[in-house]
Formats: sequence, structure tokens, C-alpha cells
Amino acid sequence: MTTSRTKFYCHQPVLTQQVLAGFAAMPQPEHWLDCTIGGAGHSSLLLAAHPHGRLTGLDQDPDACQAAALALAPFQDRWRVSHCNFAHYQPPPRQRFSGVLADLGVSSPQLERAERGFSLRHAGPVDMRMNPEVGETAAQLLERLSETELAALIRTHGEDRRARSIARRLVARRPFASTTELAAAIAGAYPPRQRYGRVHPATRTFQALRMAVNQEPEALSALLQRAPDWLLPGGVFAVISFHSLEDRMVKQAFLKDSRLERLTRKPLTAEPEETANNPRSRSAKLRLARRV
Repeated sequence: MTTSRTKFYCHQPVLTQQVLAGFAAMPQPEHWLDCTIGGAGHSSLLLAAHPHGRLTGLDQDPDACQAAALALAPFQDRWRVSHCNFAHYQPPPRQRFSGVLADLGVSSPQLERAERGFSLRHAGPVDMRMNPEVGETAAQLLERLSETELAALIRTHGEDRRARSIARRLVARRPFASTTELAAAIAGAYPPRQRYGRVHPATRTFQALRMAVNQEPEALSALLQRAPDWLLPGGVFAVISFHSLEDRMVKQAFLKDSRLERLTRKPLTAEPEETANNPRSRSAKLRLARRV
């Protein structure tokens, strides 16, 4: 069913040419798993490039699942989309894929729609759940954690050197009525000259809270452990990450897993033309490996 939310679900995928090149020589039969289908940007291009290929798509955001179904309608019966967190996915018995793709970024519609609670600049509830139907919100997490626990979370997931002063300020000022109120409180932990740069000073803390709310490191760890067994011999495993913690996890998994052969020793990044047209691609890193 089309809703007002999905009608305008528009997200520009990153590193599309690199993804297409990485999946150019998949083993037969061509059937890939898109673990984070979003608006189906990557998968639409893959289905167009592989006329006999098939797609299974997953997403824990119900709006994304509906938007993907709309985008994939021209490809008729060559796809199926499931509302599912990839950390909980179980392929059908004996199902093996020729490729597995995971784009770990937050989509533009999630960031830009204030009511989803991800936005630094548009007032919305302090939510940050990828699946708004289940789990603890960021507001509840902020209320539950002690100052020490919150500082550790911001330091680990946000890699922010001001984690302790941010945590102290947040505990003193909680609860927060909106994301913009939260962002302003975080910015206040920085010297005035650092509050107005290109990157908002609350970006790292928002990242840390989002990752904790959605248990993103745990989900990625589960995917990196299980996905190689979902691949046919010669199948390609591709992961797009957007910050150093995720990229390190992918790098180490690809390096140490005897089931995989690395295809990229260094991550593939966006060309200048893409970063000019899509600034969010600046931080995207693509790593590829092949099932041995």
C-alpha cells in the first residue's frame, strides 16, 4: 500500500558504479541478497544490469520496504522484499546467493523527516529507531544510562574526544523534548569557535545514540559471521560503511575469515564528481570479498 511517507521516499544510492562493477561477474544462478534495500537504488540498477537475475531484499524500516516495492514494480516477479532486520535473517533451506550487499548508511528520508527522530536540524521526537515499531527509543536510552555509561557509549560508538563533558551535560539537562534541543545541548559542550563548522558538533553523539538504539555493531557482527555461508562459491560479499568503527569491523572480518578472499585491500570511495553531486557519499567506503 502506498502511503504519504513512501510516495516521497527518495534516496540517492552511493558508489553505484563501484557496486555494479563488483557484482559484474557473479556465479550462476544470479540471485543476490540486498540486506538494506532502502529505496532499492542499488538493486534497481543490478536488476537492470542483469536481465536474468533475481533479488531478495530486506529492510527493518517498513517505509523502506514499501518504497522498495514501488521502485521494483517494473521488474515484475524477479524480486521479493521482506520486512526484516538482517541480523535475524535466515535464508530458506539450501538457498545460496551469488552476491550479498549491505549498505549500512542511514537513508535520506530517515534523516530528513523530522518525525523519525534522526534529524539534527529539524525538531522531532528523540527516537532514532530504524524500525519505529519495536525497541527502546533514544530518549529512553538517554534516561536509562548513567553519566559513565553514556560517556563510554559516545566515546566508543561516536569516537568523540569530548564524550565525558557531553555526557555530563546531557545527564544534567535530560529529558529532552526534541532532537534539536538535544543537538543544542551537545553543541554547548564545545567551545564557541567549534560550534559552527561544516559538520554539526552533535553529529558524532547522534551517531552513537543511533547505533546503540538499533544495536548496529551487534547486527553487523552477526552479518559478517553468517553471510559467507549464504554465498555460492565465487559469490561476492559487498559492504558499504560510513564511519571508521564499521569499516574496521568489515576490514578485520574480510582479512581473518578463511571463507573469504579479499577483492579490495583498500576500500573503494566516491569519485569527486559523485561527492559534488551527493555530499553524503564523501564518507562512504566499499569493501568487497569473494567466497572461496
